[in-house]
Amino acid sequence: MALSLQTSSAVPLRAAFSQDSARDATSVSAAFALRAATTRGSQSCVRAGNATAQRQQWRSLKVAASSATTAEPAVEEASVLRVIISGAPASGKGTQCEEIVKKYGLAHISTGDLLRDEVARGTESGRQAKAFMDAGQLVPDQLVIDMVRARLSHPDTQHKGWLLDGFPRSPAQAQALEEAGVVPDVFLLLQVPDSILVDRVVGRRLDPETNRIYHLTFSPPESQEVSARLIQRSDDTEEKALARVEVYKQHVTHVVNAYREKLVEVDGNRGKHEVFADITSALDKAKTDKQAAAAGAGSEAWRGMPTRLNDIPHSREIRQYFYDDACAAAVSAVEAGKQRIKLECLIPELNPQMDVYRIGTLLELMRELAFTFARKGKRVKVCVQGSMGSGIFAGMPLQLAGTRRLLEAMDWGEEVSHRIVLGSVGAAEVAPEDDVVIIMAPQNAVGNCILDDLQAMVEAAAPRPVIILNPRLKDLPSAAGVMQVSGRAERVAFTETFELCYLMRLLYLSGTQYPILGALRMRYPDPYEIYKRVDISFGVERYDLMASLPSLPSSADISDAFAGKTPRSQTQPEGIWGWLSKVF
Repeated sequence: MALSLQTSSAVPLRAAFSQDSARDATSVSAAFALRAATTRGSQSCVRAGNATAQRQQWRSLKVAASSATTAEPAVEEASVLRVIISGAPASGKGTQCEEIVKKYGLAHISTGDLLRDEVARGTESGRQAKAFMDAGQLVPDQLVIDMVRARLSHPDTQHKGWLLDGFPRSPAQAQALEEAGVVPDVFLLLQVPDSILVDRVVGRRLDPETNRIYHLTFSPPESQEVSARLIQRSDDTEEKALARVEVYKQHVTHVVNAYREKLVEVDGNRGKHEVFADITSALDKAKTDKQAAAAGAGSEAWRGMPTRLNDIPHSREIRQYFYDDACAAAVSAVEAGKQRIKLECLIPELNPQMDVYRIGTLLELMRELAFTFARKGKRVKVCVQGSMGSGIFAGMPLQLAGTRRLLEAMDWGEEVSHRIVLGSVGAAEVAPEDDVVIIMAPQNAVGNCILDDLQAMVEAAAPRPVIILNPRLKDLPSAAGVMQVSGRAERVAFTETFELCYLMRLLYLSGTQYPILGALRMRYPDPYEIYKRVDISFGVERYDLMASLPSLPSSADISDAFAGKTPRSQTQPEGIWGWLSKVF
């Protein structure tokens, strides 16, 4: 797919890589081409010789995309959302339903629309419903439930997912849906104070010529001519609004209790875009969780720690798991108000100190991170440092050589490409409209320090979040072999202002990279977790969680955990006695 992507230099970028041409390539560029062609949720995979065996070993993995064409139905099922939205009259439910359908393509199911359609088509259900409606009576629950169940059986709901608008309204309806096996992925509850609800209802006006609804305060008519012909509906009075709200409140508590585990409460007393941003976040998370669970059962046994991490290349399942893990940590950190965020994902293919390091995997992780925020409506500045120094000393770290051109050639998709902009490192790169800045593997080169430019960029972006992915910011010798002493303390202090919000690091014997002894993992806001790798039988292993710590564990803590002891940092006394114990 050839797509354009806006850049800071306004140069259109084209995705020219194809999955087929890169399938068996071994060069860095071709290996990256394979990954670049794989967008989130695609069905492509690495056609390595042991891919089939890996897929058999990894059926229990929590992942967000499948790596085999045989898994397509499961992935399709996992990508379908089932949503119920509830809210009092005038809570803004109708507006949010329109936005949800527009973004996610769900089949919108409203009981009012169903009743009108059944009556208009003269069906048996429609004739029964019309008799009750003509008599001024409520349509019985069972009749409405039968209509909803019939609608949910249509093919479009199976392929597109569904959005139940304001249904169920009573405990009996909720129980009937449960008995029918109709279970939502998310139950959205719009919360608005009663006084605001009444104000919204009382201020509504109807244009009898266009049937358009206006509000005297929030959505006034565009002209005096329209204003003069507006009328107030008979049920849009304060007395009747309060009555409808009370009826809603009598039932909603029981309905909410039926969906407590799926409940997401949304503050509806804000602008519609702010409300929808929270809804989008909840639905994206539900979709990701559902896709992860679709990979197979029993994944809780390893709690997010894949096995066979020395099998190279990593399967799509393994890579996608860690992408999702790091992205979830970044989102949590940003939502918590963190401004300087550091992510370190050092699985073998992302560890530049190992000979199996692949720049394509790093670029793919960078893209997933950008997609995560762009799908939330954020404008994302994706940055990679350019050449440093001048003259014969000009250059850049080998790890980043050519990455800018690879980023430009990547497929950024049609949905969010307009929200992603490429840039370099420096204060001038930060635009007023940027919401999030992500910098890929910033690092010093011999004789050149990136920290001054990085610090200027961070300060220019404040208070917007800046995320650095797999940084290497230690001081390096200059071209003359002399350490960069001047300003070193300040540089070290600046690098420490970034808060580590994600860490995935494998544990080896000192000075080696094989075998894997275990892993150290942390995903904000969760604690640090120490895992020990255990061989079960030939070719079969697992990772046992040995300890959870609130802060970065020391090597002594890890040794204690592996020995089955309480990490010593958790047993040493605090305060003056703790200090004295360390001294003596």
